[in-house]
Amino acid sequence: MKLRFYGADRCVTGSCHCLEVNGKNILVDCGLQQGRDEVDNTTLPFHPGSIDAVLVTHAHIDHSGRIPMLIKNGFQGRIITTRLTANLLDIMLQDSAHIQEQDAEYQNRKNKRAGRPEVQPIYTVADALRVREFVQTCEYGQTVQITDDVTAEFIDAGHLLGSASIRLTCREGDETRTIVFSGDIGNVDQPIIRDPQFFDKADYVLMESTYGDRNHTEVWSYTDELAQIIDETIAKGGNVVIPSFAVGRTQELLYFIREIKDKGLVKSMPNFPVYVDSPLAKKATTIFCGDLHGYLDDNALALVQDGTHMFNFSGLHLTETVEESKLLNMDKSPKVIISASGMCDAGRIRHHLKYNLWRGDSAVVFVGFQSPGTLGRTLLDGAASVKLFGEDIAVRAKIVNFQGLSSHADHDHLLDWISHFKEPKPQHVFIVHGDREVAPLFAETVSAMGFNAHAPQYTEEYDLITCTQLAKGFLPERKKTVFDGQGGRAGVVYQKLLQALDALQALVRRSKGRDNKTLGAMAETIRKVTEKFEF
Repeated sequence: MKLRFYGADRCVTGSCHCLEVNGKNILVDCGLQQGRDEVDNTTLPFHPGSIDAVLVTHAHIDHSGRIPMLIKNGFQGRIITTRLTANLLDIMLQDSAHIQEQDAEYQNRKNKRAGRPEVQPIYTVADALRVREFVQTCEYGQTVQITDDVTAEFIDAGHLLGSASIRLTCREGDETRTIVFSGDIGNVDQPIIRDPQFFDKADYVLMESTYGDRNHTEVWSYTDELAQIIDETIAKGGNVVIPSFAVGRTQELLYFIREIKDKGLVKSMPNFPVYVDSPLAKKATTIFCGDLHGYLDDNALALVQDGTHMFNFSGLHLTETVEESKLLNMDKSPKVIISASGMCDAGRIRHHLKYNLWRGDSAVVFVGFQSPGTLGRTLLDGAASVKLFGEDIAVRAKIVNFQGLSSHADHDHLLDWISHFKEPKPQHVFIVHGDREVAPLFAETVSAMGFNAHAPQYTEEYDLITCTQLAKGFLPERKKTVFDGQGGRAGVVYQKLLQALDALQALVRRSKGRDNKTLGAMAETIRKVTEKFEF
C-alpha cells in the first residue's frame, strides 16, 4: 500500500496524488499547474493506462485540468466525483481545452515566423468532451466501491459547489488503512455553500495549506467593503475590474452585488452596470441555479425558497462573444467588469487590464489567491509596469487585495480542521497545496499540536503499512519568470533578493512565541536594514 505525490507538493497548484492498493492505482485529483513552481504540464509522471480510477475533490482546473490529457493518453478507468462537481467539470474542462487550443495557435504563429516546428495543444475540446463518458457521480455521505479493496466516502469541503473531502478505506491482506484527502478546505460563513464538514478518524491525512501562514483580513461586511470600492471608483469615472474564477467566485460576487444594489450602497451611481465577461461564467451560473438539494447553505436555501434570484439584478449584463467583450473597452462610461482568469494568466481579463491598468481613476480588485509567478501576483507585489500583448503597460490603477472573499480556510480554520481528528491521532499528516516556504512552516505548526507531520516533495513515495518513506522526491527548479516591476524580467541578482525576502518572511513566522528580547532585537535589525537601503 503506497502513496505517491505527483502535484501541489510545496506549491499551490496541480494537485495530484496516487494511492496504490493491491496493484490498483487510484488518483486523487489530476490538476494543471500554474506559476513559477510548475513542472512540465505536457507530460505525466506515470503511465495513464496504469491508473484504475480517478477521484476528483472539486472542479477547479488546478485539481482537474489534466484529466482530458489522461484520457487522451490511454486511461480506461472510472472518474468518481459528486453530482455538482461532474456538472461543473463538463463546462470547465471544455473551457480549459479552448484555452489550450488558443495558446497553441498563438505559439504556432510565432513558430512559423521563426521557422520552428508546430506545437500541439496538450488536449482539445474534443478530448474534454470525452471526459463525461468516464464519470460516475455520487452524493455526500455515500459509500462508493472504488476497487475490490477500496471504498470512498465524500463529505462537503465547503470550498466550491460540490467540493469534497474524501476518506478512502483500503484493505491489503490482513491490513486496513484509512486515508483522508482534504481537497481544498473552504472558508467559513461564505455565501451560497455550506461550511466545511469534518472527518474525525484516519490513519493518514493529506491536507492543504494554501493559507497556512496567515489569517484572512477581518471583514465586518463583505457587501460594505466591496460597495465602498465600487462607489469610490465610479465616482471618479473609472472602471472596477475584477479578475475572477468563472466558477464559484463569480457567483459569490454576483450574490454580493445583488445585495449591494438592494441596499442602495453605491451612492454615486445606484444602478451601476455590471458586466460578466465570460461565456464559462454564464454557463456555470445556470448550474448554480439548478438542482442544489443537499449543497446550499441555509441563507441561500431561504432565498431560493422565497423565490429570490440569487444572481440576477438590474444592470447585469452577461457577454459571450469576442465582439461584445471588445466593446466594453470602447465604452468610456464607468462600470464593473468581472472576467476570467482569476490569476490573470489567460483569457479576456488580460485585455481589460491592458485598457485599465494605466488609468489612475480605475481599480483592479483581486478576490482570490494569486500564485507566485502569475500576473496577478506580480501586480499585488507592486509592479510599476507589466508587459501585455507585447506592450509595456504602466500600473496607475488602484490595486486592491480583497482577501475577505477567499474560498480557502485560513491558518486558524486549517488548525481547527485538523484538530477534529481524535485519539488515536493519524499516524502521519502530509501537508500539501501550499507555497514552497509555507507548507513546511505549517507542517511545523501541525507537529506542535501533537501530530507527526511534514511537507512532502514532488515524486515522494510512502509505504502506508509500515509508515516509512520509500523515496524522498525533489523540488522542481523554479521558473525564472519573475517580473522586475519595469516591464522586463528580473536578473539573477534581483531573484536572489526575492529569495532572501522569502527566507526573511519564513524566519519571522517561525519566531512566533520566542521571548520578547529576541523578537525586539530581530525587529530592530530589520528596521536598520530597511533604513539603510531606503530610497
